Amino acid sequence: MTRATTPTAELTRPARLAAGARVAVVAPSGPVPEERLEAGLDILRGWGLDPVVAPHVLDRHTEFAYLAGTDADRAADFQAAWCDPDVAAVLCARGGYGAQRMIDLLDWDAIREAGPKVFVGFSDITALHEAFATRVGLATLHGPMVAAADFLKNTRSQEHLRTTLLEPESVRTIASGEAAALVPGKARGVTLGGCVSLLAAELGTPHARAGARGGLLLIEDIGEEAYRLDRILTQLLRSGWLDGVAGVALGSWVDCGPYERVRAVFADRLGALGVPVVEHFGFGHAEGTLTMPFGVRAELDADAGTLTLEEPALR
Repeated sequence: MTRATTPTAELTRPARLAAGARVAVVAPSGPVPEERLEAGLDILRGWGLDPVVAPHVLDRHTEFAYLAGTDADRAADFQAAWCDPDVAAVLCARGGYGAQRMIDLLDWDAIREAGPKVFVGFSDITALHEAFATRVGLATLHGPMVAAADFLKNTRSQEHLRTTLLEPESVRTIASGEAAALVPGKARGVTLGGCVSLLAAELGTPHARAGARGGLLLIEDIGEEAYRLDRILTQLLRSGWLDGVAGVALGSWVDCGPYERVRAVFADRLGALGVPVVEHFGFGHAEGTLTMPFGVRAELDADAGTLTLEEPALR
């Protein structure tokens, strides 16, 4: 199937953070363990930032234990944080599930009018990355979350996020050190992506991205067996969403079964695209996850295992 789509566009980059910047911590999806939240806040304070916690971050939904409070309260927290003129960045406490339930409760006109800010998260937060891209035109950061267990214990994850936020010019080239070409070659385009099951779940929803044409697609997931990844990628292929994609970087696939089976699915489903594909890129749910910018122009070198940004992720 060939689907006519506009090439993936470069998005507005928000300003980098400076010492003393106020950053709001929100929970758009799953419930947050208090002790992990406090540990994450201490890390942010150690970077010279001023974290503030949204009122409902530690809530638990009374009926659905997988949600951090009601959809309305999670949306209200997010809205208030983003529209606060004193807040320079909004950071997610964790992923899980629930962002799609609250995303249409947000006032996207007000969010757009509040101006560009730094936004960080991954996993279920993919739905919000897509919304910022399509509804606001804002570049965002697919990076570790404040109360995530790996972030709290992994210095590589912490340092890569810190430098991206505060010294973005120092991380113009991103490399995991373990990346390898599944399909060799180089490609240029604008970065996009996230949790691949969320990208598939966005198809057909209001304001969904038309496709990845001309983009560098960065994808990962957790807990999806090989046959389910096959189904997800096949859906993206059959819908035409992958038509014209420039290149693909594969992150982590924790609890997705033996990697040989997963790799065979990628070779079968993505190899026929005729574009560079690199695996083991070091972002997503794996230990020491790297921060990947979305909405910026870059070059993917599958042979070297690098993603080189034309400009820093943040201004």
